[in-house]
Amino acid sequence: MGCKIKKLNEIKQIAKRLRRKKRKIVFTNGCFDILHYGHIKYLEKCKRLGDVLIIGLNSNLSVKKIKGKSRPIMGEKERASILSALEFVDYVTIFDEKTPETLIKEITPGILAKGGDWRKADIVGRSHVEQHGGRVVTIPFVKGYSTTSMLARIKNA
Repeated sequence: MGCKIKKLNEIKQIAKRLRRKKRKIVFTNGCFDILHYGHIKYLEKCKRLGDVLIIGLNSNLSVKKIKGKSRPIMGEKERASILSALEFVDYVTIFDEKTPETLIKEITPGILAKGGDWRKADIVGRSHVEQHGGRVVTIPFVKGYSTTSMLARIKNA
């Protein structure tokens, strides 16, 4: 795996060191199945919220649980490599569960960021982050950009 792509035990140690150094960890998660302009703008905004951006990437198994048998389009290693190539992404870790709750509890980020389609009350990990003095931020989508709409356009092309 690339130097930015880490296993859970590595991410836990990195997060512990960063918290000791008073660095603000921003965490977000997603499938990032077909990386597009909306994702890029979202991740840039996430990074601006703190010092270090960690992405929890849904594994192939996790994506199938959420999106169905036809997804993901790209495998987890390819998706992780693409995300790790972005200069504003510091670390990527892959998780198998349907939600990143366990991962969030292990990292305890200062900022938990999600897309604007999520109500704060429904964001997984919100209570843990807030109980530890962190905050939850929703970032509005860039209109016209979603993986689902892109796949529909490709099918209709």
